[in-house]
Amino acid sequence: MHGVKDRQPSVLVVDDVPANLDVVVEHFREESLRLAVALSGEEALELVEEDPPDLILIDIMMPGMDGYELCRRLKSNDHTNDIPVIFLTAKGDAADEERGLALGAVDYITKPFSWPILKARVRNHLELKRKTDLLAQLACLDGLTGVSNRRVFDEHLEVEWRRAQRSGLPLALLMIDVDHFKAYNDLYGHGKGDDCLRAVANSLSAQLRRPADLFARYGGEEFVALLPETDDRQARLLAAQFCADVAALGIRHEGSSAADHVTVSIGCASLAPQRDSPPQALLKAADDQLYVAKREGRNRAC
Repeated sequence: MHGVKDRQPSVLVVDDVPANLDVVVEHFREESLRLAVALSGEEALELVEEDPPDLILIDIMMPGMDGYELCRRLKSNDHTNDIPVIFLTAKGDAADEERGLALGAVDYITKPFSWPILKARVRNHLELKRKTDLLAQLACLDGLTGVSNRRVFDEHLEVEWRRAQRSGLPLALLMIDVDHFKAYNDLYGHGKGDDCLRAVANSLSAQLRRPADLFARYGGEEFVALLPETDDRQARLLAAQFCADVAALGIRHEGSSAADHVTVSIGCASLAPQRDSPPQALLKAADDQLYVAKREGRNRAC
């Protein structure tokens, strides 16, 4: 997920008249924006699918798909319904404006308009979008470690389980527990304990490079890695690497019976879901293997 605080905002301008697009681009040239243009509603939908903008300026009167229909389609799509839409139009009747706002547009600006006012409104809506995106991003993250939180994991597990049921491909789960973490907190203090969890989370989450993989804090000193299209052998190879990565951090732990440094125990499970089986089956399988890893001495993957 890209950070929303330092990313340059993007605006898509949709108008079937090239000269109108040129004028908009020229007036916004001095703004700190990434501008894209589309000559039709159909082209706009393709561009939005490839690279969703932060705001869309739409002319209403276009041949084929008009601005109203484009807005309706954007707002009916779960992937695009949060993108602010501003209508720029010569249609100044109150009924036209009411229709545009009812479709979900955040603003309705009639031509001719003041360019400074338009730019100010665009800046305001972009800033509101940035803050909304930041809040949404923060709601998905664990406050201590910065990795995905339990709610995000639960949602992803449901989605990936259903996808695996359809595809017949395996879905793997690693359940990761920091060994003797209570003893670590008791010995070194909760501040050091927080530092330890952050270090472990940063190290392990960096190993997941596929877009569909998810690393999350499950709770307390437990983390999970959800790995679509991953069989048991592949999952165990990654789990072994996780164990080595945490050991390589070299975080001293004199209260552990597993080693003189911080280690993790990992339960590995990979299932090709049956049609009627619930995602909890994968959780139970990974948790059972985590119990085995702890029973056999910790600092290992099973």
